[in-house]
Amino acid sequence: MEFLQPRSLRDALAVKADRPEAVPIAGGTDVMVELNFDRRRPEAVLDLGRVEELAAWDRQDGRLRVGAGITYTRAIAELAGDLPGLAIAARTVGSPQIRNRGTVGGNLGSASPAGDCHPPLLAVGAEVEVASAAGSRRIPIDEFFTGPKQSALAPDELICAVHLPPAAGPQQFAKIGTRNAMVIAVCSFALVLDPGRGRVGTGIGSAGPTPLRASDAESFLQGVLGSEGLWASRAPLGDAAAARFGELVAGAARPIDDVRGTAAYRVHALGILARRTLGWAWDQYRTGRS
Repeated sequence: MEFLQPRSLRDALAVKADRPEAVPIAGGTDVMVELNFDRRRPEAVLDLGRVEELAAWDRQDGRLRVGAGITYTRAIAELAGDLPGLAIAARTVGSPQIRNRGTVGGNLGSASPAGDCHPPLLAVGAEVEVASAAGSRRIPIDEFFTGPKQSALAPDELICAVHLPPAAGPQQFAKIGTRNAMVIAVCSFALVLDPGRGRVGTGIGSAGPTPLRASDAESFLQGVLGSEGLWASRAPLGDAAAARFGELVAGAARPIDDVRGTAAYRVHALGILARRTLGWAWDQYRTGRS
C-alpha cells in the first residue's frame, strides 16, 4: 500500500487525477477502522492532513465556507455561534480524541447514512464544494448522497469545503444511540427554523439508505407557523401541530432492521426526536434566546 502525502491542494488534486483509486484520509476515524479490520485494502492512501487550504473557514457573500479539514473540535469551538446545529451534532461524535481528529469533510466523504454532520447540513441546505485538477463545482447537499456510503463525488475529485448560511434562527440536533457516548446513531434528527424567510429545514440520519429530509413535515410546519401568525406572535405551538409534525417526520424515514435497532423502533424514535427538537427550538425562538 502506497502512502501519498501532498502538501498543497494543487498537489493533492494532481495526485488524485493520476491515482483516482487512492483513498483520501483526513482524520482517519472511518478509514483506519476499515483498514484495521481488513474490510478495505486500497492500493494507495492519499493523506490530506497536511493540506492547509482544507483546514480553513471564512465568510463569502454572506455565507460560510467551511473547509473539509475542519475538525469536530474546531466546529464546536469556532462555529457554534454561526452554525449551532452543526456544533451540537459535533459534540455527540465519539470521544474527545475522535473529535480532535475527525473532520466535516471526512464525514461527508464516508457518506454513511449515520453520519452525525449530515442532518444539520441537510437542514440548512448546504452545498458541497468538490474539485479535481480540471476545476471545481458545488453539489447541493440533497444531491450529494446517492446510496449507502455512496456519493456524487467523481473518482478524481476531492471534497474541499461546505458552503452554508449562518444561523438566522434556532437550530437543534438530537440522536439516539445504544448508549450515551461513543456510539453510532440508531437514528438522528436536525431542525432549523428561519423566521426571516418563514422556512423550516429538517435532516434525518440513520433511518434510510441515505440521510434524508422530511419535506412534507417542513411544508406542514411552515404552513402552520405562517397561517396562524406564529412567527410574528411567538405564541405557543399547539400540541396537535407538534404531534402531526412528528408523524410526518417519522413517515419520511426509510429504515431497516440492523444490529443497532429495528425499523419500527427508528420510526417511533424519530417522531419523538422531531417533537422534542421542535419544542426546544420554538422555546428558543419565543424567549428570544436564538
